[in-house]
Amino acid sequence: MRHLSLRKGPFCCMRFLSEINSPADLRQLRVEDLQEVADEVRQFIIDTCSRVGGHTGASLGAVELAVAMHYVFDTPSDKLVWDVGHQAYAHKILTGRRDELHTIKTYGGLSGFLKRDESPYDAFGAGHASTSISAALGMAVARDTKKEDFHVCALIGDSSLAGGMAMEGINQAGHLKSRLIVILNDNGMSIAPAVGSLSGYLNRIKEAQSYQHWKEEIGDALESVPGIGGKLRAAAKSVKDAIAAAVLPGALVNELGFKYIGYVDGHNVANLVKALEAAKKIDDGPVIVHALTTKGNGFPNPEKNYYAYHATGPFDPKTGLPYKSSKVAAPSYTAVFGQTMCELMERDSTIVALTAAMPDGTGVDKVLEKFPERSFDVGIAEQHAITFCAGMACEGLKPVAAIYSTFLQRAFDQVLHDVCLQDLNVTIAMDRAGIVGADGPTHHGLLDISYLRGYPNIVLMAPKDEAELRDMMLTAIEHPGAAAIRYPRGNGFGVDISEFPKQLEIGKAEVVTEGDEVAIIAYGSMVYPAIEAGKELAKSGIKPTVINARFVKPLDEQLFTEIARTHRLIVTVEDAYLAGGFGSAILEMLEEKGLADTIRVVRMGVSDEIVTHGDPKILLAHYGLDAEGITARVIESLDILDEKHVNKTRIKAVK
Repeated sequence: MRHLSLRKGPFCCMRFLSEINSPADLRQLRVEDLQEVADEVRQFIIDTCSRVGGHTGASLGAVELAVAMHYVFDTPSDKLVWDVGHQAYAHKILTGRRDELHTIKTYGGLSGFLKRDESPYDAFGAGHASTSISAALGMAVARDTKKEDFHVCALIGDSSLAGGMAMEGINQAGHLKSRLIVILNDNGMSIAPAVGSLSGYLNRIKEAQSYQHWKEEIGDALESVPGIGGKLRAAAKSVKDAIAAAVLPGALVNELGFKYIGYVDGHNVANLVKALEAAKKIDDGPVIVHALTTKGNGFPNPEKNYYAYHATGPFDPKTGLPYKSSKVAAPSYTAVFGQTMCELMERDSTIVALTAAMPDGTGVDKVLEKFPERSFDVGIAEQHAITFCAGMACEGLKPVAAIYSTFLQRAFDQVLHDVCLQDLNVTIAMDRAGIVGADGPTHHGLLDISYLRGYPNIVLMAPKDEAELRDMMLTAIEHPGAAAIRYPRGNGFGVDISEFPKQLEIGKAEVVTEGDEVAIIAYGSMVYPAIEAGKELAKSGIKPTVINARFVKPLDEQLFTEIARTHRLIVTVEDAYLAGGFGSAILEMLEEKGLADTIRVVRMGVSDEIVTHGDPKILLAHYGLDAEGITARVIESLDILDEKHVNKTRIKAVK
């Protein structure tokens, strides 16, 4: 094995990392050098993320795992399938993307997750949890079907393992007896501390290691008894097996057809290499390698603020503390949601709150602190979360499920089958709706309008600001059936939220400014850009009517019918996919009223394409979903109408 040479410059203190441009370079090193490589990778992540932010804590916990995997496996011929992907910064560094890491999650830069078209080492794209085992099993079956020979390895966290999809994959893998390696990255965490009985089971596995050694010692001692030792050991076997079934991994792993290796110190590269080499030799079925890690390992701030360092903005690399801004920002929609939930639950003991492994990200953390008996974190289990809500609603509670828009997609059937078809009082609060920015395609909440709008027995609404969010929360909770609210990531507008929420009339829109000729009908976060566009248009002599739609289901048919009869042009604006969205709902309503041919309707939203990652302002501007874009589209549409009018006049004159 050769030593990589030193290089002067930005990597002068990096003895190995400066010349590792691919896993092939890593595999030229001695095993004894790998821990230093891991230390250099960890420091590189800290230095980079301290300047640009990113999934810092999540990636720091998996550094040694990435080093060991790329050392043991012949990547990319062997396939490494990462679960989620926000733990994969070390993987990116080791696979030729080290010098681009500073662009992570920026427009035109590296994705924050796994992306097949970004690198041949990204075997499977991942932004949501619990996918790795199913994907890896599919690759293993394809390998065997094609008579090929390579290893397939899935890396999954303990919280992701609790997801229903992961358990389904394990069940099938054990049944097929496919040659597959699963690495369990067990840090007792998702973003928040892991919850659920499976997490407790994994803790018992850790505690059971001492029992394993004790069992072997007792067995050896019994067998050493002259003459009857063998019989004594055999007699004790049933007792030992009963105990083992209660506390050892055989109860879950072996019975499902997996071999078990563990547990292994997930921050000791040499031990990880030994464990993975052993796993490679098992060719008669799947194997789980159980690695114990610490989330945020090496992060400069020793405080166990899991929420804060899971994903960070820029921070002081010496202290780990975020840089303070002198600017006083309006509260985030997430914070307003959490505050409002506490206020509503204080007055109504039948309201309960829950989230799916995202208490901090949804604002439910504050509710969990104040009302622990009426709030729940169900783990990475969105399907269960919705049906759990349905069950509570059957017995008279008013459940509110706070789930990111993109993650609610996983509960598509449960919202319909278990909530809407039974007309149950369940409120769904969809945080991160619309374009979310740096997390990119897997996290943009662009589909909720189109797929929820087709459900019977559901009310859909979106607030223009944080004050209206509060009103909509009370409105949704007091509505006797299902209701869903979408609201964006980020801060509100600083409007007054001191008054207690009030109920809104369901299906009633708000006319913000009255005008003529043109009507801009905006939904949710697009209302304020529409208001600004209205002001700009007024400078050009165009006075539009600007409407805050508030509801997409039901629509304010009376108002929109009147608008269609008194205006030449309607422009709808939404931060969602156009197909089946808010604008489509307006067109369908006008068609039903026989007005579709009497007025020009222009729909503004996101076109039929994958939206990349980057600053939300850049992305919104790209799709024309800012004041400037709306203004330009209105003027362009009026010009087209005027041109058509001139042409019709000319045709009539000729006739």
